[in-house]
Amino acid sequence: MKDKVVIITGGSSGIGKALAEVFGNQGSKIVVTGRKKEALDEVVASLKSQNIDALGFQGDVSIEADNKKMVDAALAAYGKIDILINNAGISMRAPFNDVDLSVIHKVMDINFWGSIYATKYCLPEILKTKGSVIGISSIAGFRGLPGRVGYSASKFALQGFLEALRTEMFKTGVHVLTACPGFTASNIRKTSLTADGTSQGESPRKEEKMMTAEECASLIYKATIKRKKYIIMTAQGKMTVFLNKWFPGMMDKMVYNVMAKEENSPFK
Repeated sequence: MKDKVVIITGGSSGIGKALAEVFGNQGSKIVVTGRKKEALDEVVASLKSQNIDALGFQGDVSIEADNKKMVDAALAAYGKIDILINNAGISMRAPFNDVDLSVIHKVMDINFWGSIYATKYCLPEILKTKGSVIGISSIAGFRGLPGRVGYSASKFALQGFLEALRTEMFKTGVHVLTACPGFTASNIRKTSLTADGTSQGESPRKEEKMMTAEECASLIYKATIKRKKYIIMTAQGKMTVFLNKWFPGMMDKMVYNVMAKEENSPFK
């Protein structure tokens, strides 16, 4: 990864920040994006303090024009793009019957359309370098989760896009990876949208028992080096995917019961 130019959307916290560190510490030049300037400036300063060549770009992945500007900024600074990591994402937590549809639109705009826009503008450069397009999906992209219909839909859509893109890229030398963490300790549940679009504030799950963002980033780095097509990161995730394929009826009950145990769950 030495001297590879890596763009990481949503790179100012959580998995995105950890990815910037793991790639950067292997000699990559890092472009991190985010909507909040203060958080972005902090992560860029942190990366530079580790002697990582880093550039921050303030932008919103759900706005198409911002993605073009992101690519222009990366090329102006480094002259090429080797890897795009579509990491920017947001979650939601509310029963479908209660949720305002604007919440699902927002989740889709960031998680799905953000990846579409970023990939569209990065791909011509990645074709030149025979690099990688990486999408940070979720086990929710294999198995829909109650109370997270918009999030699950966005990850199913992302995985379909990546699978089709990987097939299109079959003879080009471009690598496409779908990375599926299980529950990972990050701020995604704190910023998760409720039925009316406000942030829920506190995580309903025990964050300390989850995979860390650093562990997740290390596995994604290794999968990139090996140019894997898929990576499912936890034993729980692998079991969920397997059982859902062969025993979907049983999994409806199991998943319902697991999600019903969350704090303040709308399911009983």
